[in-house]
Amino acid sequence: MTIRLFPNKTHFDFMGKRWLGFGFSIALTVLSLSLLFTKGLNLGIDFTGGILMEIHSQKPLDLGAIRGSLNSQGFGEISLQNTGAPEDIMIRIQVSKDDDQAKVTARVKEVLAGQMGADNSIDYRKIDYVGPTVGQELIENGIWAVLSSFAAIMLYVWFRFEWQYGVGAILALVHDSIMIIGFFAVTRFEFGLTAVAAILTIVGYSINDSVVIYDRIRENMRRFKKMPVFELLNVSINDTLSRTILTASTVMLSSLSLAIFGGEVIRGFSCAMVFGTLIGTYSSIYISAPALIYLHIRDQGAGGGDQGKNLSVLTSLTPGP
Repeated sequence: MTIRLFPNKTHFDFMGKRWLGFGFSIALTVLSLSLLFTKGLNLGIDFTGGILMEIHSQKPLDLGAIRGSLNSQGFGEISLQNTGAPEDIMIRIQVSKDDDQAKVTARVKEVLAGQMGADNSIDYRKIDYVGPTVGQELIENGIWAVLSSFAAIMLYVWFRFEWQYGVGAILALVHDSIMIIGFFAVTRFEFGLTAVAAILTIVGYSINDSVVIYDRIRENMRRFKKMPVFELLNVSINDTLSRTILTASTVMLSSLSLAIFGGEVIRGFSCAMVFGTLIGTYSSIYISAPALIYLHIRDQGAGGGDQGKNLSVLTSLTPGP
């Protein structure tokens, strides 16, 4: 006997609630951009340049005492945080292009050794160096990576379907990216190359979800030439809803596992993936699909209102079987 978590056929009126979705998206977009321009992002060492040290000691560490000792040395901006246990900390020190990073690191080790004492040994698990110039280049490369992925995705969707589908997909992806940036602004997770990787991963998941719905819309356009566009979109989304929920659930489970058990280093990435999976699924239904209404349909049917709209333009773009 086959166990089904979801019914084969659902009849949710997604398009009837599209204005609620639009309002929700606009509110979150405004909030995300406001936080970006007011609070900014907690840029990681990948982008700011500096020294990153992860250390482990035999005894719990006093972050306040360590911060005071390092600040007295005249270093640049210093950030300390626990990475799970009280014995594990991560130290970030901002350096200028004129600083000798090797000397700064050696001096930090001296300060820490004096702070800990002879009975508390230190294990330096990770030491990374990034220069300010390299950090600026990484910011530019990260921006170009996101923009290039958007352009490639739009071209792919354009050639597979029509240009209107490409525009709808890009609107959803821009929406998702802004939401993820807002997530990092709110949570203050470190925004570095792993955050860029999270954005690109979520963009890939979101466009895959949108393409599945688009494919069903195109298929139903050929089958139901006289069906009103709002009903057509609802039918198409409901047809793929079980697959959408199951896919999102599996991604959520793996991302939650990473967030819980993956450690502090990838926690920002995994939590962003959990949030991004929800946003990507939402935008596939309430952004990329409803966008087709306003990119294709221009005439009101004789019945007026939403249900009076027809598929005259939509079906003219795709030949029948």
